[in-house]
Amino acid sequence: MNNKLEQLKSMSIVVADTGDIEAIRHFQPLDATTNPSLLLKAAALPQYQTLLANARARARSRGGSDSEQLANCCDRFAVDVGCEILGLIPGRISTEVDARLSFSISNTMERAKKLIGMYEESGFGRERILIKLAATWEGICAARQLEQEGINCNLTLLFSFGQAVACADAGVFLISPFVGRILDWHKASTDLVIATAEDDPGVQSVTKIYNYYKQYGFGTVVMGASFRNTQEIDALAGCDRLTISPALLQELSEDVGSLEPKLRTETAISDEEKTSPTESAFRYQLNNDAMATEKLAEGIRTFVADQIKLEKLIEAA
Repeated sequence: MNNKLEQLKSMSIVVADTGDIEAIRHFQPLDATTNPSLLLKAAALPQYQTLLANARARARSRGGSDSEQLANCCDRFAVDVGCEILGLIPGRISTEVDARLSFSISNTMERAKKLIGMYEESGFGRERILIKLAATWEGICAARQLEQEGINCNLTLLFSFGQAVACADAGVFLISPFVGRILDWHKASTDLVIATAEDDPGVQSVTKIYNYYKQYGFGTVVMGASFRNTQEIDALAGCDRLTISPALLQELSEDVGSLEPKLRTETAISDEEKTSPTESAFRYQLNNDAMATEKLAEGIRTFVADQIKLEKLIEAA
């Protein structure tokens, strides 16, 4: 019998949640995704120093103020890492817009187009890129317009059903609902007892979103993310895509147990009515969900903190 990773690849598209070139080469996922935290880790690795040096040199050659050069260097490094990964995978790379722009539609769109232009200059068409945006109201509005201009988006830091509904209504290409971070919040803030993976609130969240999308025929891809253990992955086998860290990919590759699909388009049933949310409804629903509000804000702060660390690393060189 094939190991669980191979079985999973027959049910869901497996995406590597890492910027580690060697891990991607080893596990051979279809797609890969990065974020500021992963890029910060990559920048500290010896094999990325040439890319970092080249990014600095190219940013300086473009001129501009110190802050503009720093932003250009960070974007160049993100794109260069993405290009390295695209040389190893047949699918797409997700590259994230600076999280400090999460509440500005115009600035988010401007940065997204800049990143796409840099990829195209490097020889990779936009059909191989997903622009990652935080699933704020502004991020979703920016994604709606970008999608209409042929720039596909990956909406991340997604913790609530309301965020998922708004993304589908906006015609977003892909969403990344977070499983493990939802579990983290419930462990820290409630007395929830989890006997099986099906009791996991993160697994339940992704399942609810998946069923809603499939029942109403939304084309938005559901990509479960932020896993804490392989049991969560097992419980979401059959989801459109699953983005998994190298450590959990390794565990799956060593597990020869049987794996059955848990999510199927043909059996998806949702109790929710199809809706097209307004801004006020979206903001109220998000505000009314303490977990989603706290984890979204925390996620943006974490990405911003790691972006600033990356900038300081570059400045110190």
